[in-house]
Amino acid sequence: MHHTRQSWGVQMAGPRTKSTAPTGGLLSGSQPHDEPAQSRSDLTTDASTATKTPEVTDHVPQSAQELSTQRKRKRATTNTKATKADSPLAKSDNWNPEQLSPSTDPSVEAPQPGKKTKKSTSTPKQKQQKKQEQPKRKPASSWPDTFTKLSRTHRALNLVYTFCCTRKHFATTFENIKNAVQAQTGGEPVTVEDIARVKVLIPRAIRLEYVDEAKLEVLSAGEREEVTAFGRGSGGIDMEEEAESITHALLFEFLDGDLKREKKDGTSARRDKDDDMKMPVFSQKQMLSLIEKRGQKFSDAVDAFLVRCEDESLDPVMLLESEKDAYIPKPPVADGDGPAPRNSSKILGPIPKDRKRMAEIIEEIRALDWYTGQIVPEGHRAFDAQPAIYGDLKFALSQDLVNALYNTKGITRFYSHQAEAINHLHDGQNVIVSTSTSSGKSLIYQVPMLHELEQDPNSRGMYIFPTKALAQDQKRSMQELLQYLDGLQGTLVETFDGDTPMGNRNAIREDARIIFTNPDMLHITILPQESSWRSFLQNLKFVVVDELHVYNGLFGSHVAFIMRRLRRICAAVGNRHVRFISCSATVANPEDHMMAIFGVDDVRLIDFDGSPCGRKEFLCWNTPFKDPTDPTSGRGDSVAETARLFCQLILRGARVIAFCRIRKLCEVLLQAVRNECNRLERPEIGKLIMGYRGGYSPQDRRRIESEMFQGQLLGIVATNALELGVDIGSLDAVITLGFPYSISNLRQQSGRAGRRNKDSLSVLVGDRYPTDQYYMRNPEELFSKPNCELQVDLLNELVLEGHIQCAAFEMPIKPDLDETYFGPQLAEVAATRLRRDAMGFYHCHDRFRPQPSRCVPIRDTEDQHFAVIDTTNARNVVLEEVEASRAFFTLYEGGIFLHQGQTFLVKELNPDRFFARVVRVHVDWNTMQRDFTDIDPVETEHMRPIDHTSATNADNNNNSPEETDKNSPDTTSRAFFGTVRIHAIVYGFFKIDKRGRVLDAVAVDNPPIDLFTKGMWLDVPKRALEILESRRLNIAAAIHAAEHAVLSLLPSFVISSPGDVRTECKVAKKELGKGLKRARAHGRGRDVISDEAGEELDKRIEQLRPPARQRPARLTFYDAKGGSCGSGIARKAFEFVDSLLRRAVARIEACVCISPKGCLECVCDERCKEMNSVMSKAGAAVVLRCLLGWEVDVESLPWGEVDDDGVDELGELAGGLETVILASEIPWRSSGPV
Repeated sequence: MHHTRQSWGVQMAGPRTKSTAPTGGLLSGSQPHDEPAQSRSDLTTDASTATKTPEVTDHVPQSAQELSTQRKRKRATTNTKATKADSPLAKSDNWNPEQLSPSTDPSVEAPQPGKKTKKSTSTPKQKQQKKQEQPKRKPASSWPDTFTKLSRTHRALNLVYTFCCTRKHFATTFENIKNAVQAQTGGEPVTVEDIARVKVLIPRAIRLEYVDEAKLEVLSAGEREEVTAFGRGSGGIDMEEEAESITHALLFEFLDGDLKREKKDGTSARRDKDDDMKMPVFSQKQMLSLIEKRGQKFSDAVDAFLVRCEDESLDPVMLLESEKDAYIPKPPVADGDGPAPRNSSKILGPIPKDRKRMAEIIEEIRALDWYTGQIVPEGHRAFDAQPAIYGDLKFALSQDLVNALYNTKGITRFYSHQAEAINHLHDGQNVIVSTSTSSGKSLIYQVPMLHELEQDPNSRGMYIFPTKALAQDQKRSMQELLQYLDGLQGTLVETFDGDTPMGNRNAIREDARIIFTNPDMLHITILPQESSWRSFLQNLKFVVVDELHVYNGLFGSHVAFIMRRLRRICAAVGNRHVRFISCSATVANPEDHMMAIFGVDDVRLIDFDGSPCGRKEFLCWNTPFKDPTDPTSGRGDSVAETARLFCQLILRGARVIAFCRIRKLCEVLLQAVRNECNRLERPEIGKLIMGYRGGYSPQDRRRIESEMFQGQLLGIVATNALELGVDIGSLDAVITLGFPYSISNLRQQSGRAGRRNKDSLSVLVGDRYPTDQYYMRNPEELFSKPNCELQVDLLNELVLEGHIQCAAFEMPIKPDLDETYFGPQLAEVAATRLRRDAMGFYHCHDRFRPQPSRCVPIRDTEDQHFAVIDTTNARNVVLEEVEASRAFFTLYEGGIFLHQGQTFLVKELNPDRFFARVVRVHVDWNTMQRDFTDIDPVETEHMRPIDHTSATNADNNNNSPEETDKNSPDTTSRAFFGTVRIHAIVYGFFKIDKRGRVLDAVAVDNPPIDLFTKGMWLDVPKRALEILESRRLNIAAAIHAAEHAVLSLLPSFVISSPGDVRTECKVAKKELGKGLKRARAHGRGRDVISDEAGEELDKRIEQLRPPARQRPARLTFYDAKGGSCGSGIARKAFEFVDSLLRRAVARIEACVCISPKGCLECVCDERCKEMNSVMSKAGAAVVLRCLLGWEVDVESLPWGEVDDDGVDELGELAGGLETVILASEIPWRSSGPV
């Protein structure tokens, strides 16, 4: 049983058992996308011109969509029977705000005192919800004149802003919209105070603040080459910029909803899909709906305010005037002087050195004006502080070592788990320590090694860490201890990894007493050169493998054989007494896992944590809706929410780390945090917050680690690169943005806080994705789910053969002697795969020479990288290096590249010379690549029929094929295994503003990326497709969900870890492609356009891409590791495909969730790259049942929700251009069927 102190898992729910502490001391509608954007001067002109209908300019239409729109406009002007809905206003981007005004449209009624605005549209579900709502109280008297006037101001703001939102290149600053708003109020002046009064009534629906005017600039495609670059100081991550004059503008925005694309008829919807959301065009109906919705909310807010004043006997006008001042923004000033308003997020003055208790900080944050109940029900847990429990050693340490521990770490006594582990090592046993983060585990492998060096200066130690950063961290700690040990001050301890200069390696090998390395160097360099390392290996006393939980699945299998190769060579040179030490995070099976990794039986587990810890607070913090009173408004920006929380903790004296799932999100969050610091008028804080992720140069990463350890930084934004135990000093709070793939990752990240024995805080910020929202609704599962079990597969034939070839190269193999290291299958592998000599020894096969270790990659690392060169002001400094597989997805000409939260424009990408040139820019928009990846089998190597065991037998877990359902409607399904091609291409990018709106779409011409691996696949039977179509169920969603259901069960049949095997996630919006279906477009297009326009359309059609993204109806699973030969995991899954399918059906049908898209217990996957956005639980069951040849109860299936226009709820056309087609058989390898 595990005794870890924190109540993270089911085994940790109870309080820790008390024991007597031993005594004794240590010694014991926008404009068309082809039009140029407005120039910067246009953006600052008087917006009053928006009240006049601009002239329609003559231009050549650039797309089939524009041609159709133009034709409709002509019809509308000549058709005397046209209705208002058919007028040019419904299509044209030349709208006049006055045409949306309630005064010109009798269908729109302005909010009046005590009278609700008539709603134009409501879904049946919304109407049902409204019926259940309690009637709202109305004020006893009519609205005062002040509020009636304020209603007119709000209506004018609402109208003008909604119109301006269709102009993506127009910034809604107060100066830009003031005249237009005044025109709508009948000439009444509109002031900032008026908007502040509106904000008093609807504070969370309006944004009114000063921003850097330069960030409002949006560059068009033509202006991109003319961008002005801003200078920077020298150094790859220097945050100082050249002094520049910053002009601030007062920005006005509504935050309670955006215009959404309207569902149109089948032809229009298809055209929009084919155009792939280039530049959205909004109808008058959409705009009116949003205007009415905002107007009704404001009317309700006024009523609520007046009712409140009646209940509290307050004068509403006086109260309004007294509260408005808090909402009047003040221009940013350098010194930030001035009082902060009540409940303001701003905290003036120095950051406190001694912060308050976390419970108090949480309450302060709850009291802020922007807090709207983000902490979910049952989402606040507190774990009590635990006192230290000490233990004694069974032997005495030298006084020098005692002094060194005290002088460097302040240690006078060992915690109980430290003392127990050191005692077992002194007795010659192997040890695995599984306690919490920051419990002092490193001392367990430092003290025995130093004690051994004092006894024998020739002793050697090998410390193996999964990352270079951890190795550097432990090297620094060991060097500090050695400085206080007489006679050992000159002892050489050094890192030996890929960054070690070649000229230093011989000296390290000969003279170093302790080396800090990683499994890769042991595999590629040390073991193959065992003759050069013989002296080191003969004197090797301790092998330390820290963070043992990292070595899981396929990577763990490789490391297990590397450790066996190490033990084999040590035994051959006469050293059979090496002791192994491992440390791990809390897992379910640490003792068994260590035995599997090292192949040893004498292992002692220490899992009782004697270290003290402070009180831990844990929060599930859900990103609020854009309008907290309206769930239909959608979730807000989780990045902005995290940035606000991050800054509030920093301002209250907490040192914070935020974890992000991917590198780009890390940069976006860092940028958002600095923007929030500027908004709070504390820009100096932003300079003390850094990013940390893969890709940064080693020098930059070491600098960031050092600055964080020394307390020079206040916060850090990182990927899981800092999830492991790098010592970056004491941290008070951890924020995890989005669920990090697994609960184990979350627990590991949460453990990074609380290293000062003070109380600490961990926050999980929920994103909008289904996985995040699942845990926001069920926070108890974060604490009750058991820790994961770690597994390694020593029977994987590909892994086994590779390491046997390496071992035979290091030292000839004798099967009867070496079977103890490589198992009973060694004799067969040696006889069939190795080269035998006359004396009966086996040697490495020639196809693996001259360096067999180079032919056996142990993890996904890339040798080829692209250098990102900052050419701002002719600096020519390498910012970082990007792996070749990532380069085309992050570096494309005209795109934005983020580094340390700063924005760079990619000016050139040179794929032949592997570099990209970027220049520093100051913009408030980002880019997102437009790409697709096809996963297709290209060559069949093996085939097996799928066993159609009856459903009844499957339910009884009978996996034998003895009894087959004779009434099975389909007994021809087969599973295939062979070569799979991964074909990825980036064909363009979107320009996205800070609210996620598409500003522009740009095409790029990048070469495709083709990779090959091994995988298995199953072709979906035609019967399944017919059933899905008959019930209008999305085929792509059904296949996607079925793939998830099978993939999630792989670890039950094949030893693997998440990510070892992947699948193709089908998403309809990507699979529709760019082009129209030629025949359909040609046939329908000719009916509505002139001959001249028809000729233009013909030309356009010839240029359009055909629907090449029609994907075969196929479930594909492939090895994500192991290169073109694969890892062997998909091959094993192929052998268990029948049981996998049966178990998947049982799991789906046993799940009680009611969501059509399923949940994490049936078809959703925490690691889905498309965030489970296109899923069908019922469809998945149909696909799997048909593959098994089982009956499908069609009548019990739900109907896919399809509206009158023929578009289903997932946005895919029901008919017309299909995204999934019947799969065709893949050709066999030349050798034929196997």
